[in-house]
This record gives sequence, structure tokens and C-alpha cells, in this order.
Amino acid sequence: MTEHSEQPAQAEHPLETPKNEGMGAADTELADKLAEREQEILRLHAEMDNLRKRVERDMDNARKFALERFVDGLLPVADSLEMGLQASENPNTTLEAMREGSQMTLNVFMQTLEKFGVTPVHPIGERFNPEHHQAISVQPHEGPADHVVSVMQKGFLLKDRLVRPALVVVSKSAE
Repeated sequence: MTEHSEQPAQAEHPLETPKNEGMGAADTELADKLAEREQEILRLHAEMDNLRKRVERDMDNARKFALERFVDGLLPVADSLEMGLQASENPNTTLEAMREGSQMTLNVFMQTLEKFGVTPVHPIGERFNPEHHQAISVQPHEGPADHVVSVMQKGFLLKDRLVRPALVVVSKSAE
């Protein structure tokens, strides 16, 4: 090989060498990519900020209106109670009609509670469970000990979480 062939080819103009031309294009390309990435990062930050604000607004609305469906379910109960009060003012209303209206109102109320995951704890005959029952008395009983013999006040669960324990009388052996 000759010495001349190993030399890189010289450009016709001294300022436009292939080496300089490549660096300029690479630098321009890198600068364009950098500017593009910076714009992308700014857009992502703006999107994240908008998303955060939207989530905060949705959470505020969820807190404000969480009970809206529950309240809507209870409105028929309030209407029924008002009708019962109006009926009680009528001298022709019988006690049986008042009792029937009260029972219907209670049924609507209990159906509404159950629709929203509230279930009663009415444990007559069950073994005493301190997680769901509160013993207010113990009395001798012919049946097995540590069982609920009467309920003074129903308890309630909200989706398996105790809201109010049942007030119960618990059996003890008759001995």
C-alpha cells in the first residue's frame, strides 16, 4: 500500500471537510432530539398535572355525594312515615291500618338497608359471639350454656363489619 492511499481524501474546500460536515449534522440531530424530548417531558408534566387535578376533583365529588344513592333509597321511607303521621290524624284510621302501614314502612326500610349491604344481627339460639353481641344479662336456661336466649336490640353489620352489636341475654347452665 502506498502512503498516498492511506491518507483520507481531502475536500475541495478546506472548511467543508467530511469530518466537520458529519459533526454538524450529528450535533443538529442531537439538538433536535433533545428539544423534542424536552417538549415531550413538558407535555407529560402537563398531562400529569391535569390528571392529578381531575383525580382530586373526582375524589371530592365522591366524598360529597357518596351517600346520594343511600339517601335516595331512604326517601320512600320518609314519605311513608309522613303518610302514617297524616293517617294518624284522621279519626277514621284504625289501629290495624296504622300497624299495617308501619309494618310496610319497616319492610321498605329494611330492604333499603339490605340493598346497601346493611344486615341485621338477630342471634336468638346462636352461640354468644363477643365480636357481634354485647351481653347485658346472663340467665339460667335449660338449653346449652353461652347461647343467646333473647335479643333486647338488634345489631347491624355493614358488609360484614360491625356497626352496632346486638344487645343480648346469654344463657348459663341451670345448675
